[in-house]
Amino acid sequence: MSDLKLTDAELNLAEIIWHQNTLTSSELIKLCEEEFGWKKSTTYTLLKRMIEKGVFENREGKIITLISKGNYEATQSKSFVKKTFGGSLPKFLAAFSKNEKLTEQEIEALQNLIDKYREV
Repeated sequence: MSDLKLTDAELNLAEIIWHQNTLTSSELIKLCEEEFGWKKSTTYTLLKRMIEKGVFENREGKIITLISKGNYEATQSKSFVKKTFGGSLPKFLAAFSKNEKLTEQEIEALQNLIDKYREV
């Protein structure tokens, strides 16, 4: 899954499905038309690509999630850090905070994460 790449349009479609959790193909078509102005054929084409990529499955007209949003985001984040910062999370955080000061809440959240993983 680390090599899974979604286009912006595919990600838009995925966001709708992830948000709805479970929906039918016809509900998805209606939502995509309302949200993006897509035609039925556009939605079906993108959905077919997402099914081929193993993100979703169409079971008797119901769209089933095979890769959750959280898993997708975690994999993409890990891939980005690996490619851009040689897999070093400290290098990523240093680069991220170089031009933008972390808030007290962000620092506390990071410290809580560190403490949580230190205990494991």
